[in-house]
Amino acid sequence: MALAISGIEELLGDDADKLLNHTCTTIPKEKLHLPSGSYVDDVWYHSDRNNRVLGNLEWILNHGRLAGTGYLSILPVDQGVEHSGGASFAKNPAYFDPENIVKLAIEGGCNAVASTFGVLASVSRKYAHKIPFLVKINHNELLTYPNTYDQIMFGSVQKAYDMGAAAVGATIYFGSDESSRQIVEVAEAFEYAHELGMATVLWCYTRNSAFKVDGKDYHSSADLTGQANHLGVTIGADIVKQKLPTNNGGYKALNAGDSSYGKLDERIYSELSTDHPIDLTRYQVANGYMGRAGLINSGGASGSDDFADAVKTAVINKRAGGMGLISGRKSFQRPMEEGVKLLNFIQDVYLNDEITIA
Repeated sequence: MALAISGIEELLGDDADKLLNHTCTTIPKEKLHLPSGSYVDDVWYHSDRNNRVLGNLEWILNHGRLAGTGYLSILPVDQGVEHSGGASFAKNPAYFDPENIVKLAIEGGCNAVASTFGVLASVSRKYAHKIPFLVKINHNELLTYPNTYDQIMFGSVQKAYDMGAAAVGATIYFGSDESSRQIVEVAEAFEYAHELGMATVLWCYTRNSAFKVDGKDYHSSADLTGQANHLGVTIGADIVKQKLPTNNGGYKALNAGDSSYGKLDERIYSELSTDHPIDLTRYQVANGYMGRAGLINSGGASGSDDFADAVKTAVINKRAGGMGLISGRKSFQRPMEEGVKLLNFIQDVYLNDEITIA
C-alpha cells in the first residue's frame, strides 16, 4: 500500500507544514525544466546526445515504480570500496553477495542499480537486461595507509558497455588538490560513454579541509555544492548527484579576513536563496542548467530515524524541482523487507500528486 499524504505528514512531524506548504520566492518554478513523463523529449532530445543515449535515459526513466513520472529512485551500493566492505556490510552480511544488491533494487522498484565494476559484472548476464545498470567507474579506496582521499579509475568505459550498462557514474572531489586531474579523466570518460550510447551520472562532491571554517562545515553549503553541480553539467553529466544542502555562505566564510577565494555575488544569498532547505536545494537545481540536467540528492548515512529522514529528503528534493533520490545505506543496512519498504516510502513521495513543486 502506498504511503498516503497523512503518513508523509506524520513522518515529517514538526517539519510538515514548513516543508509541504512552503512557497519558493527566489527562483520561480516556471523558470525550471521539471521532471515529467516526456522529459527526454522535452529536454535531452534538444541536446547533442545521440539516439542510443536517449534510449538509455528513456529506459532508466521508464523502469520501476516511478516509470513514466520523470523521477528517479536509484539504489547505490559502492560502499564496499568507498567505506570498506566490512564497515558497510557488517550490519547485513547478505550484501557481500552482489546478487542481493541487485535483488533489492528490483524488489524495491528502483529505476536503476548503481555499483562497482566487480559487483555488477559478477551478475551481469543474469540481470543487466532486467534492470538498468549504472556502473561506478572511479572510487576512493581506504586501504592505503595513511588513508588518502582521491578518486581513481577502477575500470574502463568500454568494460561497462560490454556488460550491458545503461549508464556510467563517477565522482569528482571538487575543491581538492586532485580535482583538476579528476575533471579531465571524467570529462574524457563521459565523452566516450556518450559515444557508446550510455548515460552519465556525476557525484559532484566537494572536499577540502579548508571548507571547515571556525567549527562550521561548508562542504554541503548551497553555494559551493551549487557550483560543483555547475562544473559537473559543464563536463557532460546528464544527471548530477549531490548531498542535500545544510547551510549556505561557503564562499563568504572562505573569503573572510584577507583571503580571496573564488567569486561570489551577494545576490546568491539575498535573491537566489534563503535559509529554507527547499530554497537552498532549488539553487542546486538552478546550477544544473535550470533542470536541464537532473538533480538527485543522496540519502545519507543510516541513522536512528531512517524512514523519516528519507521521506524528508525526498520532499525537499521534489518540491525544489529535483529529479529524485539515490539512497543506499539506509536501505541495504537492514533486512531486505525493511529496505524495500524504505525505498517504496521514498518513491511514494514522488508518486503523490499532493506534493507539488514549491
